[in-house]
Amino acid sequence: MHRFETHRRRFLQSSGVLLALPTLESLARGGATAAKEQTPPMRMVCIGNEFGMYPEAFWPTTSGRDFEITPLLEPLAAHREDFTILSHLDHGLKGGHFAIHAFLTGVKSADAKSMPDGGISLDQRAAEFVGSKTRFPSLAIGSDDGVHGGCQMSWTRTGTRVPPVPGPRELFQALFIDDGPAAKKKAVDRIALQHSILDSVLSDAKSLKRRLNKADGAKLEEYFSSVRDVESKLNLDRQWQNVPKPSVDLDQPQNQGLTKDLPLIYDLIALALQTDSTRVATLEIGGSFAIRDLGIQKGYHSLSHHGKLKENLDLLVQVERYQTEQYARFIQKLKSLREPGSDGSLLDSTMVLLGSGMGNANSHTNSDLPLILAGGGFRHGELKQFPEDSRKRIPLSNLFVSMLQQFGVETDRFGMSTGTLTGLDVA
Repeated sequence: MHRFETHRRRFLQSSGVLLALPTLESLARGGATAAKEQTPPMRMVCIGNEFGMYPEAFWPTTSGRDFEITPLLEPLAAHREDFTILSHLDHGLKGGHFAIHAFLTGVKSADAKSMPDGGISLDQRAAEFVGSKTRFPSLAIGSDDGVHGGCQMSWTRTGTRVPPVPGPRELFQALFIDDGPAAKKKAVDRIALQHSILDSVLSDAKSLKRRLNKADGAKLEEYFSSVRDVESKLNLDRQWQNVPKPSVDLDQPQNQGLTKDLPLIYDLIALALQTDSTRVATLEIGGSFAIRDLGIQKGYHSLSHHGKLKENLDLLVQVERYQTEQYARFIQKLKSLREPGSDGSLLDSTMVLLGSGMGNANSHTNSDLPLILAGGGFRHGELKQFPEDSRKRIPLSNLFVSMLQQFGVETDRFGMSTGTLTGLDVA
């Protein structure tokens, strides 16, 4: 057994899957806790869209540090030393839209139960490591697509999708609006009642377990795992009930649709990281992305199946360029924010991954995924080209192992990984 895995299991056993929560004093910002932290905490933000990027407008034809700036990379030109493009990485999956959901897991949701870690997504594995150090172990933001179900990026160990916060109004309220005394009492009573129900159900289930055969016992263990997820959430809610939310100089926004809201959502994610409300966030850009707000009358999904028609391609590149423009703006925002007590910026301690589970929407292929990794203390400024031959394919999950290690997680595996991602070095 690998040393990292032995350490991980021992830690999970001793902490009750991160249920052993620190005291409220350790949750407070500043003070003794801040003094003990010699380096800023690492953060992780993962952005995914449903239809990938048009390959001819995204991929440079040269690799290394001299890669050319393509139409979809133009908004990032000023930050080329802050990001790395990763080519020929994917999960080796087929299934078109159904494989998009595997972007951060490496496994289709239907196959998740056969995986040792239940097909947990990258962000949720990082959130487990964070535990109760922040009010929100992770934040999932985005909007569902009524046709395909959206990107569906975040998944727990039990195969449950983490539903995204739908817009900036709900995100702002969760991050910065404190409940009144009556609402807090109601929440405490709700948590106590749910704990009581869980205790009763667990007692009955444990009594039943003694009378089950092996197959039914395995099904019951899956149920126990789901209950532990609920217990963890309830304990976290209870611990943070009396900790005031941070105050920010920003009026509560109103939702206008994901397209118009995208810049504000990025700003709120930056604020959430800056106030240490969370250290992990995902943003889903689904097929409901309302491109009519960009003056385009055709639908995002229909444009992704462009048929190589120039009129469709021009509009599709306009949509995707808007997304890379907002990604570049987010990178600039993180670069402009200083870490307290540090000479570095928030970007130095934030890994920002932009990508998709779709490589080419027009042909419904899930290979050679468009991937950009910015910040997070890695050495950047080039296009890293990995083997194109499928027999020598490097799993995308190798990148996730490297990101988890940079995040502080002692692990040497994730999903179908074969190790860390060779050539991705720390600065």
